[in-house]
Amino acid sequence: MNASNKCSFCPGTKCCSYITEALGPMRSKADFEHLLWQVLHEGVEAYKDSDGWYLLIHTRCSHLKKNGSCGIYDSRPAICREYENSWCEYDAPAEEGFMLHFRNYEQLLKYCKKRFKTWGKP
Repeated sequence: MNASNKCSFCPGTKCCSYITEALGPMRSKADFEHLLWQVLHEGVEAYKDSDGWYLLIHTRCSHLKKNGSCGIYDSRPAICREYENSWCEYDAPAEEGFMLHFRNYEQLLKYCKKRFKTWGKP
């Protein structure tokens, strides 16, 4: 197995089944109010790693074939072309690098109440 054929060994082609979006600094109650709204949506989670806060959106690429190959390989977007899989989720789950991970509203709300002592108070 090497980088050129590694994806064919990955069950579910993990990196093609979600997207992440950097959130920037999360400091204020307003920042977390907005994040709470986002994680209310199906397939949306949030995490913090050493690089910062991110949305994690579970959604398969619409061009991912049943066998895990790319249906638009020759014309795929630059981000796909630049993806380096020498170390990827086949090697270790991304979650191992998460400092915080919120899979739903309830988990994030609990964190907000702990982080902001005045959360929910007028």
